[in-house]
Amino acid sequence: MFAVAGVTGNTGSVVARELLAAGEKVRVIVRDAAKGQAWEAKGADVAVAQLDDAAAVARALEGVKGAYLLSPTSVASTDPLGESRSQVDAMARAVAASAVPHVVFLSSIAAHHPERTGPIVSVHHAEERLSAVARDVTFIRAAYFLENWRSVFAAVKGDGVLPSFLQPGRAFPMVATEDIGRVAAERLLAGPAGRRVIELAGPEDYTPEAIAGALGKVLLGREAHVVPLPLEQVVPVLTSFGVSAPMAALYRELYESLHTGHVDFERRDGAVVRGKVGAEAAFAALAA
Repeated sequence: MFAVAGVTGNTGSVVARELLAAGEKVRVIVRDAAKGQAWEAKGADVAVAQLDDAAAVARALEGVKGAYLLSPTSVASTDPLGESRSQVDAMARAVAASAVPHVVFLSSIAAHHPERTGPIVSVHHAEERLSAVARDVTFIRAAYFLENWRSVFAAVKGDGVLPSFLQPGRAFPMVATEDIGRVAAERLLAGPAGRRVIELAGPEDYTPEAIAGALGKVLLGREAHVVPLPLEQVVPVLTSFGVSAPMAALYRELYESLHTGHVDFERRDGAVVRGKVGAEAAFAALAA
């Protein structure tokens, strides 16, 4: 049996689906029982646990041969790094207590850096903590999620424009959550292999103009155009949509480091793994 967290989100749901399709038994970890009912109907066991509750997570991990874990952060949090650190520390205690044989953890591009990466700092800490306690651990350092562009669908549909804090003309690594979940499931099925880092991107890197083209084709049936936004607008724009000021400041730092190239793959353990789902396919799935 495998334990899977995050099944109400994008990546965990794919992991659980792929494992069930492979004929494996799955235990989904959810915050309340109601969120697990759909998975129970598909044949999964349900464990109720908050990810910052070490004892509850340890119980959910008992007897499994592998687990998919992640550390979600609320954009409304007034202490995002502190909350993430507490959550990761609790998961690390649970991993140690349960002696789960293999952990696959959703990390991020640039997680090898201890600073100047905005919210990515939280998974740098996670990699350190889990490496110290897990018997075998695989970190999936995923690129920028293609699904993050869902927040601008309304602007593209309404005005045919793509507002973007990314530099025009520069290609950035991006990946669909479908690929993340698939690769995570493959790693769980492959079994323990020591400490491993998989740096994961989509089939190609994308400029903001390419993203605008894909969004325009999917949402409008015609071309959309990029409207570059200055970094000075990151905090006011994000807070206007309900993001907390501390989290908005972290995103400002992230965009700055994307511009300078500080946020990039380490490429220490080999070539970047390329996924199968391109931008147009990812956007079409979101728009369906």
